[in-house]
Amino acid sequence: MALSVHEREQFLAEPHIGALAVTRGPDRAPLTVPIWYHYTPGGELRIRTGPDSRKARAIRSAGRFSLMAQRTEPTVRYVSVEGPVTGITAGGPDSAYAMAARYLPPDKAAAFVEYERTRLGDHVDIYMRPEHWLSADLGAF
Repeated sequence: MALSVHEREQFLAEPHIGALAVTRGPDRAPLTVPIWYHYTPGGELRIRTGPDSRKARAIRSAGRFSLMAQRTEPTVRYVSVEGPVTGITAGGPDSAYAMAARYLPPDKAAAFVEYERTRLGDHVDIYMRPEHWLSADLGAF
């Protein structure tokens, strides 16, 4: 059963691990990778990645990407969004902490931000306006 607009937006706002997909060209399948994301109902979706990562290069080239979030408990449910990139900005420490705190306990978020800064390097925030939605709740199994 398809979700209502409210249900799908609320579900996407929860901290699921997303599956990001973006085209890489005519002779390749889409790049599909797990990623943390942030979404506020009615707003834009935000991801973080290295500025020269495969994801960032493919997203810049395509100008759009898709993201799918799912769960299996208490029911099998998913939401998939696809849309255009609306901005790419330098991702500073506040952005890094906000994303980490969404997925990690407070005592681990600061340590992750330090790990990201010292081991992973600079990041960019990539924003997407959800334009096309697919969603369903398949019930409990």
